[in-house]
Amino acid sequence: MSFFDRLKSNTNAALNSLKSTGLGNKSAEVVFDDIPETFEAFCALPQAKMSTPFDTAALTVVALCVYPANRDVSLQMLDYLYGPRPMTVMDKQFIADRFKGKDYVPRSYFRGATPANDYSPSAPFTIVVSENAHSYAEHGFAKLFIPSGGADSPRPIKLRLAKDGKWYLWEQFLLSDIRQPESANPWA
Repeated sequence: MSFFDRLKSNTNAALNSLKSTGLGNKSAEVVFDDIPETFEAFCALPQAKMSTPFDTAALTVVALCVYPANRDVSLQMLDYLYGPRPMTVMDKQFIADRFKGKDYVPRSYFRGATPANDYSPSAPFTIVVSENAHSYAEHGFAKLFIPSGGADSPRPIKLRLAKDGKWYLWEQFLLSDIRQPESANPWA
């Protein structure tokens, strides 16, 4: 057996092992009855225990959705999700820059939110979060993916497991550009 045959065999064996353990192919639907408007209501959500990376990923979307209505509360929510590593001034500036004229981007992660309906999801608000075979390749971290109604591929979000057993936000790529809502698209 050649080097490349052994390499391929080892890779296939590792992938089969992941499949047999159930890792690398899970999706979770995280459902919210409403979007919290206060920090206290956010912390009272059952997902705010952050016991799974799926919950923390979905909470990140919720916190970003609050930004256009109340920047300070949104940043407070995000800082909570960052946990022991508080947000930096650069983190806050990055978010502010990404929101310029694009407050619809975080809403696009809810099921049913598309350019055709101006990214207006309906209650209950559902976010689908998925893992893949490489999601847990780095010890103590989870790289998950959230589909957007305005993008062709799911967007990654990285979470980190802390000593307290909670999954905290490490980095997110959820504010990348997506298709414009039809109401704002001069070509639609």
